Amino acid sequence: MKILITNDDGVLADGIVRLAEAAKEFGEVWVVAPDGQRSAASHSLTLRHSFEAWEIEFPVPGVKAYACNGMPADCVRIGILNIMPEKPDWILAGINYGYNVGSDIQYSATAGAAFEGSFHKIPTIAFSEGISEKHVTTDRYLREIFVKLLEKPLPSGQIWNVNFPECSLEKCGGVLYDRTVSTDEFYKDRYKEEHLENGRISFMVDGIRNWVASEGTDLKAILDGYVSVGIVTNIS
Repeated sequence: MKILITNDDGVLADGIVRLAEAAKEFGEVWVVAPDGQRSAASHSLTLRHSFEAWEIEFPVPGVKAYACNGMPADCVRIGILNIMPEKPDWILAGINYGYNVGSDIQYSATAGAAFEGSFHKIPTIAFSEGISEKHVTTDRYLREIFVKLLEKPLPSGQIWNVNFPECSLEKCGGVLYDRTVSTDEFYKDRYKEEHLENGRISFMVDGIRNWVASEGTDLKAILDGYVSVGIVTNIS
């Protein structure tokens, strides 16, 4: 099996390295990912100027990796169309540093890259976890979930979306499948406003975390300490 991996945190981010290490057991792994942070870039593409990719030394032996100064969706496109000698069997996006649940999915470049793979009729999984340096819960369930989802490839326009809670392994309740995308806000959006001397107004996002969610949703699963697995349909 040939697997293409990307992310939106950067080609050497901890999450993508851990994902490549786990995926290596299942086949030939290629990484094509941004050279730096591209969070919240959604499904944007580079169209009006060229962009570059170059081979890099990757921390996981046996993984062929390229950095790219384009967007995550660009990385998927050139990975499929130009870099890999054959079309990948699966595309994995992540492991994102921060949850991709609820309305935040529409902004996520992790999800955007995953949908780009899906549009090329390649089954795709997006992985995310909490903003924490403790990954024991993710590492405990990552392989188990990947094995299960390999048996359930989705059609074009749909992706598997997996979120690992940032709680300890002891406090994790396990895995909840068939989670729907929450319509509750993950953050209640607001902006800090500053009036500048030049007459302009400066805005800086300053969202307030929401701790309430509806039953059966991805956000509710995460808040309750469960791994959330669900299907997301074309968000672009």
